[in-house]
Amino acid sequence: MAYIPRAVERADRYRVKVDEYVHYQRNGYLKVERLISQGDVQRLLEWAESRRQPRTSTVQHPEKASIDEVFKTQTRIHQLHRVDPTAEWGLLHPRVLDVLEALIGPDVLALQSMLFFNPPGMGGQGWHQDSYYITTYPDTLIGAWIALDPADERNGCLWVIPGSHCEPIYPPTFAYNRVHTEGAFEDLFEVENVSHLDDEMNALTKVVRKYPAPIPVPMQPGDVLFFHGHILHRSYPNRTTDRFRRAYVCHYCNARSWVPWNHGEPYEGDSANDKHILARGSTHLPYAAPRFGTPVYLYTPSGDDGSAPPRMMGMEDGMMQTVQTAADRV
Repeated sequence: MAYIPRAVERADRYRVKVDEYVHYQRNGYLKVERLISQGDVQRLLEWAESRRQPRTSTVQHPEKASIDEVFKTQTRIHQLHRVDPTAEWGLLHPRVLDVLEALIGPDVLALQSMLFFNPPGMGGQGWHQDSYYITTYPDTLIGAWIALDPADERNGCLWVIPGSHCEPIYPPTFAYNRVHTEGAFEDLFEVENVSHLDDEMNALTKVVRKYPAPIPVPMQPGDVLFFHGHILHRSYPNRTTDRFRRAYVCHYCNARSWVPWNHGEPYEGDSANDKHILARGSTHLPYAAPRFGTPVYLYTPSGDDGSAPPRMMGMEDGMMQTVQTAADRV
């Protein structure tokens, strides 16, 4: 059957500009301002507040607990989209997927969700590459960082190194969880203490120093930062005394990628594709449907007669011409 991906029309659809696509490919990240409406941001903020004390926690806090008391348990929660309808809705937000459809699509698989709180005096993560943690083959990983609070240098915005997405993934010292073929590189060294806040401890600092100074990416609520799985990035602890830096951060890949990753949870077979949600397009691999019924726009063939679509090929005169059948080639 012919596969001709077409964007589903919606009144609020975000259409990616060519310059935005080029910026992402060239620099490894793209900030889209006001991608999420303020109403949708408010929904996510109210949800985040309801999750400040995880429901699975055995630690009970007073109703008027201080920030320090609340966050003695944790400052972020993973994979909430598997147990919470609002988290699933945020992961599958159609305007986020509109951008992903252009950057890594047309087929998009939703893999991971993380709700960050980062209260005053806490949070931060040292230099790292996301594909070090989440492996996909081919490696098509991308992150989407949805700002729920204003994020700046004081309260812990993201810092990136433009162009560092061209680096390979520096592997761990253990044999598994590697992106590249072992032995394919002459000088790809193993790293330790990835994500460590102390640059002298973090082995990726050696790579960071090859580049010009990192740049901060300040965000306003509703802005979304898309970043390549290879780009070197980090954040610092929240240095304010009265401001949170809440964000909803999700990861995706092209749905044609094989994904032997399930956030450390067991799965059957040699991949966990069937645990992850097909969010846009189509795939020949297993996948999950949204557990809470969040609408997604998948590829639906229409008007196809089963024949292969026309493609370009070289003719005897050296010109390229559209052909559809074997008879067209002679």
